[in-house]
Amino acid sequence: MGCGVTKSSQFHKHSGKAIRAAVLIQRWYRQYVARMELRRRYTWHIFQSIEYSGEQAQIKLYNFLGYLMDNFTPASNERNLISHIFRENEVCRDAEWERYFCYKNIEVPEIYSGPHLIFPLTVEQAVGLVEAFRNKKQLHSRYVLQLLLETWRRLRVLPNINRISTCHSKEITICGDLHGQLEDLLLIFYKNGMPSLEKPYLFNGDFVDRGKDSIEILLILFSFMIVYPSDVYLNRGNHEDHIVNLRYGFTKEVLTKYKLHGKRILKLLQKIFSWLPLATVIDQKVLVLHGGISDTTDLGVLSRVDRHNYVSALRPPKKKHISSTRTSIDSDMDEDVWGANKLFQRRASFTFPRPLVTRGGFHNRSLQDFSDRIRVVVVEDELEVRRRRQSAFISGNSRPENEGTPIASTDSVNSDNTREEWKQILDLLWSDPMTLDGCMPNEVRGGGCYWGPDVTEDFLNRHNLQLIIRSHECKQEGYEFCHNRKVLTLFSASNYYDVGSNRGAYVKLGPDLVPYMIQYQATSMTRELTVRQSVGRTERSALKVLREQLFAHRSDLICAFKKFDSTNAGLVSLNDWAAAVESVMHLGLPWRMMRGQLVTCKTSDGTVDYHDWFNELAIKGPNTDHIDQSLLETLYRHRSTLETIFRIVDTDNSGFISHEDFRQTWKLLSVYLKMEITDEAISDLAVTIDSNQDGSIDIDEFMEAFRLTDKKSRLERGRSMFMGTAPDLTKLEEDPSI
Repeated sequence: MGCGVTKSSQFHKHSGKAIRAAVLIQRWYRQYVARMELRRRYTWHIFQSIEYSGEQAQIKLYNFLGYLMDNFTPASNERNLISHIFRENEVCRDAEWERYFCYKNIEVPEIYSGPHLIFPLTVEQAVGLVEAFRNKKQLHSRYVLQLLLETWRRLRVLPNINRISTCHSKEITICGDLHGQLEDLLLIFYKNGMPSLEKPYLFNGDFVDRGKDSIEILLILFSFMIVYPSDVYLNRGNHEDHIVNLRYGFTKEVLTKYKLHGKRILKLLQKIFSWLPLATVIDQKVLVLHGGISDTTDLGVLSRVDRHNYVSALRPPKKKHISSTRTSIDSDMDEDVWGANKLFQRRASFTFPRPLVTRGGFHNRSLQDFSDRIRVVVVEDELEVRRRRQSAFISGNSRPENEGTPIASTDSVNSDNTREEWKQILDLLWSDPMTLDGCMPNEVRGGGCYWGPDVTEDFLNRHNLQLIIRSHECKQEGYEFCHNRKVLTLFSASNYYDVGSNRGAYVKLGPDLVPYMIQYQATSMTRELTVRQSVGRTERSALKVLREQLFAHRSDLICAFKKFDSTNAGLVSLNDWAAAVESVMHLGLPWRMMRGQLVTCKTSDGTVDYHDWFNELAIKGPNTDHIDQSLLETLYRHRSTLETIFRIVDTDNSGFISHEDFRQTWKLLSVYLKMEITDEAISDLAVTIDSNQDGSIDIDEFMEAFRLTDKKSRLERGRSMFMGTAPDLTKLEEDPSI
């Protein structure tokens, strides 16, 4: 008996230690998971903030250029520089367009080893196209034009809202954004099967931009839609827009892959994008659209619009000016059919600049006159937009009744019906859901609106629907339910921000209309990584982007630091450093916690030397010491906007612009940013880039020369992390300097 008591006491003694150890391990693990979740969340927030600010900048730029078009004289050089992107409503018969897009005079050389297409297209040819693109082959421009023409003819007979049904033996597969990531589409086909009579598909927009294989994705989807017209459906997304394509890579991709006929291909794609259906209704109960709805969305109105008039949804269509003489298509519509028009302004769902002055004030004015005038106009600056955005999230109220009144000129199509149509399409392509009730302008993206659960409930009741499936937003798991599971967001581009950043997903919908989700990641590399490695890799990529943004706001940050640095010693405390950075960047990030990753220069007392911090960043390429520093900072901060203007100015799509066009580009940017940039500073910049002194500037070389890098970051030295392996990442994790 005594022995048993001894053993029992020893057991309780050891079990007590085991329990305490288990509690410690559990506490450590919970802290570890919490830290990982925090890192994951702020990484996601960085990526998403940069993405949405880019979309907002593109919309603002397009509004600004449109304003210049409306107020410059028709013969001004500046107007001619940008007018070609606004030639959207050319008055021309379809037969004349088909002659312009004719492929019959394009010969296919004998050495061509890519796929050959014979029309009418067959299933075997569509599948062969998939295999050819899987093997990195390119379709000849003759076949591209032929396939696009067939697609255009097919789309012109489709309604604005497709209505399809399931049956007892069929499930409809719905895919979200693909964004030029061919590997995701190939994986979907591998897991789910190719489109067929038994395997119908619905692709919900944003096929292009950002990824490198956008044209291949389009050609695959179009070929299957032609082969299976009753089983493959496409909805339009906000990136099926030639203005958006200028910034996010699709225009450049097509012109790079098809140098000789790329301009015609892009023009035909503009037509095709404008004819894509706007939405799809499944079994009269499930609505599938790209962006979302607003409190005014009406499927009856959307079903009646002339959708092809909205070549770009960012600007309402203008009245068509029919000339007595035939329009020259071969000159790419040299006649400007827009006339002098003003923009509609819909503060409720579109972020427009405020009217600068009256129309008469710009009569016969040049760009320099406009630049001088714009500096004295009080307009809403960036900080005000951010402040209003944050207050909008907090308030959650419905739209104010007195938000801006749309302004239309006599040349605009200013009927109430047309204005309402444009609002409906804009909301459908650009809107996002929010958790609070109400409906408010989406100032984060710059277009569309935020709508709440009450708006969803009212919309579903009015149209006798039970579910909205939409895309438009990257989700970490590839999908997300909201609004009491009555709105499903679906995103099919995995690894969107970086390898391991998110999963992709598609949904299968049967006769019971219960969504069945399938997730995936289209890279074997993520399977080799631990959770810590995956989060760490994505975090480093996000921090690299954030460092670039911080350096691009250098002057504003230094001013903020000096408010805390009363002795002008160049040092601030950690708390003051974090407060100053947040006051400039407005990102809502845990700056104190991130200090270790963002600031490597340390002082003995724990303060931050902010001058040394900025000196850690360097510029690859030419020596820039003699270039005006304010000009350089403008370049860093508005790099994407500047490149977009370059692409607009490069009317022949050669990739080169003259010194004069280079100067005009910077003048446009200076007016847009309301800042002074001297001709001398621009000339110094041009001479620095034009190393061979041939009088022209390579756009790609210019943009690459002024890309920010971090001296001490190993991510910018050696091979790209996109080519790394799991052992490489393990070594980086163990390196204390990372």
